[in-house]
Amino acid sequence: MHESQNTEFKSSWHDDYLKWICGFANAIGGMIHIGKDDKGKVVGISDYAKLMEYLPNKIRNSMGIICDVQLHEKNDKKYISIKVNPYSVPVSLRGRFYYRSGTTKMELTGVELNEFLIKKAGKTWDDMVEENASIKDIDEKSIAQFIKDSSDKGRLPETKGLNTFEFLEKLKLTDGKKIKRAAIIMFGKDPMRFYPNIQVKIGRFGVDAADLRFHEIIEGNLVHMYHEVQVLLNHKFLIRPITFEGFQRLEHDLYPTAALREMLLNALVHRTYMGATIQMRVYDDRLSIWNEGALPYDLSLEDLKKEHSSRPRNPLLANACFLGGYIDAWGRGTLKIINACKEAGLPEPEIVQMNGGISMTLFVHASPSDDGKASGKRRESVGKTSSEILKACMEKSEITIPELALKIGVTERSIERNIQKLQQEGFLRRSGGRKEGRWDVILK
Repeated sequence: MHESQNTEFKSSWHDDYLKWICGFANAIGGMIHIGKDDKGKVVGISDYAKLMEYLPNKIRNSMGIICDVQLHEKNDKKYISIKVNPYSVPVSLRGRFYYRSGTTKMELTGVELNEFLIKKAGKTWDDMVEENASIKDIDEKSIAQFIKDSSDKGRLPETKGLNTFEFLEKLKLTDGKKIKRAAIIMFGKDPMRFYPNIQVKIGRFGVDAADLRFHEIIEGNLVHMYHEVQVLLNHKFLIRPITFEGFQRLEHDLYPTAALREMLLNALVHRTYMGATIQMRVYDDRLSIWNEGALPYDLSLEDLKKEHSSRPRNPLLANACFLGGYIDAWGRGTLKIINACKEAGLPEPEIVQMNGGISMTLFVHASPSDDGKASGKRRESVGKTSSEILKACMEKSEITIPELALKIGVTERSIERNIQKLQQEGFLRRSGGRKEGRWDVILK
């Protein structure tokens, strides 16, 4: 027998182990054995008679709960088992709350404690009524966009002829005459008036996180951010590699659209809305998105890479997004991301828990036509200045020769010589006129 999510072994008793009992009571229950080593072997205790009287009283007086304390004997050695039942109400130890997660005990604080207390009350954060909001805080244009987005999915109940409040009722976003937090997040005119950091921050970086080149912040309700982030990514942050077939100019996506969309929706639906802003980081060779909010306590990162149950942090938001056709209701979001990258020939995405949240990273090919080998060839074929020119042209296709000279720190004559060489070698092509044209970087 080994320690597990609901089993703990202790060779002797110490009052600090009350934290483990508190953690079991707040989770799924469990058993603590006093008088066993870490491998579950009975080592015995000598003060068992005293503990049999002390433990029930100490547990009751410290936490207000009753545990089943039993004395056992094996090979002439005594040990005690403490059975802890799960409690539907929050249990605290001297004003502190503990939770059993996996095989470790953790103290709940801040946002996690707030969510835990709400959950014990039979609610979720998005299911709570927003007392300070009214129907005037709902944006009808966002509702119209949502209905339009859902039109080809056939999931949304009939909404024709409904007013704004009746529509929210259909989505279970009301309670009596009041609206819930999920309604503000989904369709609010100004969600940040009620909750901080209802934003997506996108940064374009160079070689590392210290090399920030520019950034944008998108704020608003979920429907607005879902559409606006995709537009900004496509038009400002993601550089599309160019190839030519004859005189036909072909643009290629660096990342599968389906993967980007699912990553964004996962972050919007599963984030902690009282926590930090969603952060997207775009590099030359990768794109990552981070949202605050840890995984459910009994769901692991490896579970996300296979079939798993749907466990949304914000079930009302998840249900609305399902009805709108944005997401599936079967916990397939991460699988769709992984499969989309696999079909596109990209490496498997990286999923990690960091800084109290979840980060997912996509990695890019160097070229859509050479299985990732082109960038290495390009670096071998051009010098440092030419490489910087290509990099700058990918970031801003309409960049001018004087701007290139200033950015790279060389003369305009040097820029012109390198551009001529790049054009001769087929790495750079000019489209349009001298004043209103653009540079096309060609990954061969």
